[in-house]
Amino acid sequence: MDKAHGSLTRRQFVNTMTIGPLATVSFYGTSVYGKAGKKATILALKGGQPVRTRPWPSWPIWDKNHDEELVIEVLRSGVWSRNKIVEEFESQYANLIGAKRCIGTTNGTNALLTALHCLDVGIGDEVLVTPYTFVATIQVIFLSGALPIMVDPDPETFQINPDKMEEKISEDTKAILPVHILGLPAHMDRINTIAGKHNLAVVEDACQAWLAEWKGKKCGTLGDLGCFSFQNSKNLPCGEGGAIVGNDDKLMDRCYSYHDFGRGYGDIGQVEGTGFRIMGNKCRMAEYQAAILLAQMKRLEQQTQTRNENAEYLTSRIKDIPGIIPCRLYEGVTRAAYHLYPFRYKKEYFNNISRGRFIAALRAEGIPCSSGYNRVNKNAFFENALRSKNFRKAYPAKKLDRCRQLNSCPDGDQLCDEAVWLFHSLLLGTKRDMDDIADAIEKIYENRESLA
Repeated sequence: MDKAHGSLTRRQFVNTMTIGPLATVSFYGTSVYGKAGKKATILALKGGQPVRTRPWPSWPIWDKNHDEELVIEVLRSGVWSRNKIVEEFESQYANLIGAKRCIGTTNGTNALLTALHCLDVGIGDEVLVTPYTFVATIQVIFLSGALPIMVDPDPETFQINPDKMEEKISEDTKAILPVHILGLPAHMDRINTIAGKHNLAVVEDACQAWLAEWKGKKCGTLGDLGCFSFQNSKNLPCGEGGAIVGNDDKLMDRCYSYHDFGRGYGDIGQVEGTGFRIMGNKCRMAEYQAAILLAQMKRLEQQTQTRNENAEYLTSRIKDIPGIIPCRLYEGVTRAAYHLYPFRYKKEYFNNISRGRFIAALRAEGIPCSSGYNRVNKNAFFENALRSKNFRKAYPAKKLDRCRQLNSCPDGDQLCDEAVWLFHSLLLGTKRDMDDIADAIEKIYENRESLA
């Protein structure tokens, strides 16, 4: 999950925060709106003083005094491909997540591809997945030769809706790919119950859900396999990187073999005369990626705690503003990761001001924000895959038409029209910083007539 935050790329979105909007204004360190009074204040978009004039926490964080020793040691060693540092990361990450084993990969996309392949998902199969996700989650299903079957999300939680799963299951359904999107856990009890009833595999896309928990268990450990991403914007970053976690030794041996050209490993034993046992790929993590991750992991627990505390406080501040609906966490969620903090914007409470105009006003007040995902499942790649030579050879026309027909997800479209995202590094600030966000939203609401 890499980019496409509305009209901004992920990198552009992050840059809007790290620069620190309006940082040179003379009211540095003040919440101007809070001091000046609400209705009397002119919106920044209309030439008034912005609520926020201080820079936000930058991302990613790098402590040159404590983070560089192992990275430099790896670089100087000349051993940059997978070796002992990757093994050390895998051991520590498995322990952190509460999984028996971990395999480091080049990125989260290849972690998902490996997981699907090793669960024998391929041509002729269907995989249930949400449309409210980054494009990679859907593309890996196509790249596996299978068909993605869209299941609408629940607009209140932003997560795949278990109530709408069983109506999409057919005799060809092979797996469910729940996405803990935005770092908010999906309803894994109901998903696993449905999977068990229909004998389906479960691959968790936890690429945005490091240390998120469902009933005290970490996301990524609740299905057959769990996949993570460590791309530059992620809460645990190393530029590019990923991981697969699991508790089944035979399945994890197969994943390890596949990610290393199909070489024999563990239960996937050697074949006499050759070291290659199964069809494989090359998506091994590099030593310097692992060294960066080991440094970043030192801060992850405290950062996760801070994000959750600030998210809870921010929700308490904005939940009663008309037209602003923070995301709801399921009762089974004992912790979220908050890779992004989402809320829904109802324009009818803001004199029908468009979401784009609202976002522009919020940014002008010094609050970086984004409209989130567009209709990813309606992008050109989806129909191009169905019309491709290989898919037309692999599937009868009626199966391709079924995939097209089930691609309609009105609740997902609603989220794409209403969502507003705040990047996770904003939540690493203080309650005063959360007050700035809430004050800015209140200011826009109370001055909404001036934006009409």
